[in-house]
Order: sequence, then structure tokens, then C-alpha cells
Amino acid sequence: MSNLIFPPYLREGDRIIILSPSGKIDKSFLRGADKRLKSWGLEVVIAKHAGNAHGTYAGSIQQRLEDLQEAMDDEKAKAILCSRGGYGAVHLVGKSDFTRFKEHPKWLIGFSDITALHNEFQQNNFATLHAPMARHLTVEPEDDFCTLALKDILFGDAFTGKEPFSYICPAHKLNHKGKREGVLRGGNLSVFYGLRGTPYDIPAEGTILFIEDIGERPHAVERMMYNLKLGGVLGKLSGLVIGQFTEYEENKSLGKDLYGALADLLKEYDYPVCFNFPVGHVTMNVPLINGAKVTLEVNQKEVKLSFNTKKQ
Repeated sequence: MSNLIFPPYLREGDRIIILSPSGKIDKSFLRGADKRLKSWGLEVVIAKHAGNAHGTYAGSIQQRLEDLQEAMDDEKAKAILCSRGGYGAVHLVGKSDFTRFKEHPKWLIGFSDITALHNEFQQNNFATLHAPMARHLTVEPEDDFCTLALKDILFGDAFTGKEPFSYICPAHKLNHKGKREGVLRGGNLSVFYGLRGTPYDIPAEGTILFIEDIGERPHAVERMMYNLKLGGVLGKLSGLVIGQFTEYEENKSLGKDLYGALADLLKEYDYPVCFNFPVGHVTMNVPLINGAKVTLEVNQKEVKLSFNTKKQ
């Protein structure tokens, strides 16, 4: 997994498939994403079962797997947009055939529960795109920063300048200063925590890990982070990017707020650590390439995450 394959960047007229591998979705968001992606000059195909409902899922396991496999096998498609997260992607992990995908690789796009599929695709040696999904493409304006960043990355326009494509955010009082290079990997903490000890675990060595989550109580987050600490994962990282933890009650049950508790847990490590990075279940959820070589620079005034990537 040290040199992942980057799928080809998109061009006008290319096909993108929207599917729902996890939770069921309001069909208005499928229509909204369809409209936005068509405005980029793409051919949009909505998978057969994308709008289905099977309990809380977007179809049965077999229906969701069928949509995913057909999208992976589509020789004309250049990208797969997962419509939403929720829960259910883990049902599909390990069941896909990558034979035809390897001949015609394409970008997998999504976040949250889609972290499970990101891990599987990376285990099969392909970079993926942790990025906003159908609701964001529907409700946010055309000039939304994250929407434009997603478009620029998909089309390769982000990597044509003389300087590396970068995100810059303000410094946080808990940050660890430093500068390191590594491979960017990560996503939803509780989802990839659920894959620990499996072939779809995230490799720690040389990784700049990014994490985010929603609805997890502070002590549950701390417990998962202690698992990474005691399992030796945190000690092998090249850097750590702590994103947004949302929709939980900050009751200081740990004796301090969540970020403070995580800062205590991370004190012994000398690599750069960034708190409050704009990634997660928030509007400012910047697209990140899982598998990209990056440089994380944390200093007194700001944090800079640069992608050491050129347009192919």
C-alpha cells in the first residue's frame, strides 16, 4: 500500500455513477447531485438501487453489492459517488471482485461510513477520495469551497500549478509543531476502528492519519484512541490530523473537553499533530485523497497540508 494507483482524472463527457452502499437517501439528493455533476459536463448514471429502502439501508445487501460491482465493472465510468453514509458499507467489504476494476480504475468518492470501502479499495492498491456526497452537492451553492475543490481534484486541475495543491487552516493551541512527509490515510474513526485487526486495517508506518466522527461520546472516542495507542499505531505514524467531532454532548466527563483529553493522550509523540482540521460531518469538509503523498507542516500561525502530486 506504499504506492497506491491513482485512477485517471476526469474529462468533460466522462461517466460518473451515483450509488448508495449504506443508508437509504432522500431521492431529492440524488436528483440534486445528478444536476450538479451534469453541470460539470459529466454523464451521470444513477445506479438501479440507489433510491431503494430496506429498513434503514438503501436496499438489501445483495442489491447494494450488485450496484457497487456493476459500477466497478463499468468500463466507461471514471468515478463512483457514494450518495451518503449512515451504516451498511461494512456488509459489502471483501465481497467485490476487483478484476475488471484493475483494468479500468475509477475514483471512489464519499466519507463517513464509506471509510470502510476506502479501506478496502486501498487494500487493493487504489487511492480514493474522502469527500462530500450527494446532500452537499445538492444544498451548497455552486461556488462552495469544498464543491469546487472536489471538482478540481477530480479533473486534475488542482495539480497543474507550480506550487503543490494545499489546504491552510489556523493554528490551534493544542497543536504539536513540526513538518513531516507521509501517505495520507484515514476517515471516520469508529468505522476504521471496526476494521482493526482485519486485512482492511490502515497501515500505520509512514502514514499521516486523519480522523473525524459524529455522535460518539467523548469517552468512546478516547477508548478508540487508546486502542490505537496500545496497539502501537500512534507510535508509528508520521503525523496526525484531528478533524471535526460533532453531534455529541461536551460534558467534560473525562475531566476536560474532548480535544484536551486527546492532547493528553498524544503528548509523548514528536510528530506534527493538528487539531480542528476542516474535515468531517460539517459544511467545510475538504476533499482529501486517501493514498496521496503529502507534507504536513504545523507551525505557530497555521497548518498547511500539501499534496505532493502532479497531474498525470
